Amino acid sequence: MSLIRNTFSRLHYPADVIAQCVRWYLAYSLSLRNLEEMMAERGVVVDHSTLHRWVIRLVPLLDKAFRRHKRRTGLRWRMDETYIKIRGRWKYLYRAVDTAGQTIDFLLTAKRDAASALRFFHKAIRYHGKPEVVTIDKSGANTAALATLNAGKEKEECITVRQSKYLNNLVEQDHRNIKRRIKLMTGFKSFLRAQAILAGIELMHMIRKGQYQHPAGDGLSPAEQFYLMAA
Repeated sequence: MSLIRNTFSRLHYPADVIAQCVRWYLAYSLSLRNLEEMMAERGVVVDHSTLHRWVIRLVPLLDKAFRRHKRRTGLRWRMDETYIKIRGRWKYLYRAVDTAGQTIDFLLTAKRDAASALRFFHKAIRYHGKPEVVTIDKSGANTAALATLNAGKEKEECITVRQSKYLNNLVEQDHRNIKRRIKLMTGFKSFLRAQAILAGIELMHMIRKGQYQHPAGDGLSPAEQFYLMAA
């Protein structure tokens, strides 16, 4: 687990224990205290605050490692946003999938407006290239963001924009997998920590969907692919 050894200057726990705790927390509907109790049953005494620190430190590095081997996605996107509560206030998680249900990208924002939607599209295009078609709901903010992206371009260079609630059911259904994981949480206490944990949950969701395309990953289970990534 070289990624873990390089992340922490001093390892007080074996790297495989850290990797397993981080994966379990991100993959399953467990609280940090649930995980603390489960590890104690296995003879590993670790405080829930330490578990939390492992997650926050490792997720950005795991996300970077994953993106190097992320399977190529389609050019027809379904984009929508969902609500996430942080410190008692609603924030917004922008997400998009392709027509096969593969996750394109995601972005947590404080506001639901054209500027936030544009930030999401810039991030998604930076990693995945420009889509041919984007399907959205009737959101004026998302429409305005796509109009900004298309401004000044020739017709053949523009992104085709479709507005259809029915066609966007695909991404709305995909939201449920993310919301189900955070449902049992007591709520995020900070925006930055919410960003990290949501990125980790999205990461596990993409691995389950077969989006990790590592040369050594063929035939491996999602758990084995996660540990390969940490190595």
